[in-house]
Amino acid sequence: MDRNRKILLFCGMQMVIYLIFLSVLLLHWQNRVRNTNGIAVVLWGTMIFLVLVGCALTLVILDYIREVVRFAAADVMGVRNKKALEKKLQELQEKDDTFDLGIMMFDLNGLKNINDTYGHEQGDAFIRAFASLLTRILTENSFLARYGGDEFVLVLPDISAAEFASTLKQICNKVHESIIGGYQHLTLSVSIGGVLLQDETVAEALQRADKLMYHAQLRKNIVITESTPHESGILNNEKKKNVLIVDDSEMNRFLLKEILKEEYNIIEAENGLEAMNIMREEEENISLMLLDIVMPVMNGFEVLQQMNNTHLIDKVPVIVISGDESVGSIRKAYEMRATDYINRPFDTGIVQRRVLNAVLLYAKQKTLMSLLKEQYEEKEKTSHIMIDILSHIVEFRNKESGTHVRNINKLTRMMLEHLMQKTTRYKLSYADAAMITNASTLHDIGKIAISDEILNKPGKLTKEEFDIMKTHTTIGARMLEDLEMYQDEPFMKYAYEIARWHHERYDGKGYPDGLFGEQIPISAQIVSLADVYDALTSKRVYKPAFTHEKAVEMIIGGECGQFNPLLLQCFLEIKDNIQEMMQEN
Repeated sequence: MDRNRKILLFCGMQMVIYLIFLSVLLLHWQNRVRNTNGIAVVLWGTMIFLVLVGCALTLVILDYIREVVRFAAADVMGVRNKKALEKKLQELQEKDDTFDLGIMMFDLNGLKNINDTYGHEQGDAFIRAFASLLTRILTENSFLARYGGDEFVLVLPDISAAEFASTLKQICNKVHESIIGGYQHLTLSVSIGGVLLQDETVAEALQRADKLMYHAQLRKNIVITESTPHESGILNNEKKKNVLIVDDSEMNRFLLKEILKEEYNIIEAENGLEAMNIMREEEENISLMLLDIVMPVMNGFEVLQQMNNTHLIDKVPVIVISGDESVGSIRKAYEMRATDYINRPFDTGIVQRRVLNAVLLYAKQKTLMSLLKEQYEEKEKTSHIMIDILSHIVEFRNKESGTHVRNINKLTRMMLEHLMQKTTRYKLSYADAAMITNASTLHDIGKIAISDEILNKPGKLTKEEFDIMKTHTTIGARMLEDLEMYQDEPFMKYAYEIARWHHERYDGKGYPDGLFGEQIPISAQIVSLADVYDALTSKRVYKPAFTHEKAVEMIIGGECGQFNPLLLQCFLEIKDNIQEMMQEN
């Protein structure tokens, strides 16, 4: 229990005890008054006075408790809440001598991404680190409050214009240089809008700071005040984002351009077809599209349809701007994944804010996706390293080429990609294909238990030796099966299938279980074909390497056992790509 809650509990208990005590005394003296007079009457009057005083004290204590509760919740993260801010601003507004007051509004960049990626506990650590940093920088009479989400307000009383600008820049730099303990790769950064109170209310000054903060958000980790002209160096060095305006009316394009040109580079298109041509060439450079509905050549709905078909809608947000206010048109635009819908005639403030919100939202989504991709790739890299180490151990004992496992991996991936394009029979997802590809590197893991004399014998194996060699399939499967804690993982299912059945044949003449046809899992069928091809085209202690053409001929001719006809067809269709890959290796 925190300190404030303990104080509340203590005060509450004192009030209850006090009121019970007064009630008991009141009843006692009431009985005495019935039987006596004189001094008892005076005492009765005194008790009434004490009860009234007690009630007054109780009201004072209750008011104090309400204030404590109000501010107790505000200080949990080291900053006050919005209610506390409103009270502070009201107090400042009521003062007659409110001069030299600075208000700073800022966005803690990346807080939402931190919460979504690492959890709210880390997000709270992010805020605590930020609050602790500001406490060391600011004076005692400064007032910090959380405005909502990742937005905060700082009130700086009795500060000159020069001190204000210097303080804001210092905060921005110090925050950016700080590091969160335990998360060295995460750094704090803020986008700040700051104003000095002029001939206006405190609330109006706060609104101006809010507007400047949104401008700063476009560029990240900078300070914008009213003394920072848009043509100044710090803003000039930042690259403006590109907005594509698509409208057949030159007047509408001009109006939108005038509204947005200060903050964005404007690209114009007279119809949907022209817009789509621009999008195909510049999709990575377009931050937003403003789209009219009624246009010649290709209308707005047709543009949205094409963007959905080509997945451009996932990369570039679209705000529909139209004079059509019908519910049907608005609903259709949203159903086609438009980000927003603005009716004409234009309101400058609404257009600016909605454009900014859409640009920021997609920018944050891209950042989040980048973080997730980075995490995924790091985990994949670690998995590949561990699998390669295990596979290398097997190859080292088997005296095989170090490229064998890599070849199997690449051949499996190529076969899977082509098979998935050709048919949906096996219902394989991209995640399945990735796991099968990675699991293919463990196909011969069981050979670690086969003796060197058999593994590296230069001549033909005897029947007894070959029977021992064949056990590497069941040994490998058993090794994977013994890892009980991972049995529910899809990767382990594919690794088991491949290790046990990659020597099965489609006609049932393989080993160890004599499976035939589709009894053999597709993962094992693909790795089997890849393994045979690489074995044929690689030099071994018992044979020379065959050419690509000879290996293809032997596989198609059934000299290495029967394979799935569909896989053989895929193999033939990509054989040139396979040869190119092998030559590169």
